[in-house]
This record gives sequence, structure tokens and C-alpha cells, in this order.
Amino acid sequence: MTILNRFYVAGGREVELLTLQIDIEGAAPATHYFVQGFEDVEARLETGEVVTFQQFAMQVALPPRNTDGTQDLKFALCNINGVVSAEIRKALSLRLKMYVTLRTYLYPDLAAPSQRPFRLEVKNGQWKPMQVDITAGHRNLLDTGWPRKLYTLEQFPGLRYIA
Repeated sequence: MTILNRFYVAGGREVELLTLQIDIEGAAPATHYFVQGFEDVEARLETGEVVTFQQFAMQVALPPRNTDGTQDLKFALCNINGVVSAEIRKALSLRLKMYVTLRTYLYPDLAAPSQRPFRLEVKNGQWKPMQVDITAGHRNLLDTGWPRKLYTLEQFPGLRYIA
């Protein structure tokens, strides 16, 4: 029985740790590492790099497994000290690309994530004095028009003579 099977079936002594990596692109790129918990955690990424995830008060709502085409990850971060909201507010106002990578670890095994990491693009965010709410997700392919290039008479006048 693998460690994941034992965790999901029997409980065991392992604890699931949800971690977020927030990457902000731009002239001065920034990366923030957060873990849902009460103490900092030093863990190895899938690339082999060892990073310290800062303990942070946060809630993560995993995307539902359905067929509606929108797989949005929603999470809320504590905004007591204002550091996170300042970074996100600046990135949203400058229209910088932000990405969120969700990793799951099973404590005490921090040598690698227990599941494949999810990298999603931040769609929108809002902040209040107490928390920052962020929605990240993939592109909604089900609501995308096909074919992408439409053949109209303005662009292709020769279509008028096809019968």
C-alpha cells in the first residue's frame, strides 16, 4: 500500500500540507511561497530546489472535477499586515501576469510533492482589510469559438461567388 492510499483510506499519521507559489512577472519579478499552517516548512520542489514556505493563514478551495469547462482555484490569504495585498494590487493595476502553483505535500515526507503540481494563471483578485481573495484558472475552452478564424465577405470577397 502506497503512502497516498494509506492517507486517503486509513488516516495514518501523515498530514496534508497545501502550499502556494505565487509568481508575479514584470520588470521586477517576485515569487512568494506560502503554506497553510502555523509554522514555516522547508520542502523540495519537483525541480529539486529546496525552498521555505512561509506559514500563512489561508483557505484554498480546490477546483471541482466536472465538465463545465471552468476549473477555477479560489483561495483567500490573510491581509493583516498588508504585504500580500500590496503586491497583488500593484500587479493587477499594472496588468502583470501572475501565476499560482498549488502543491500538496504529506508531512513528514517533504522530499517531493505527493501529487502533480497545478500551475494556473490568476484571473482576478479583490482585497478587503482582513483578506485577499484570488481566483486562478485555466482558459475556458468550452466557451471558445471555433473555428477561430472566421471567413467573412469583408476579409474574403471571393466567397460571394461560391455557390
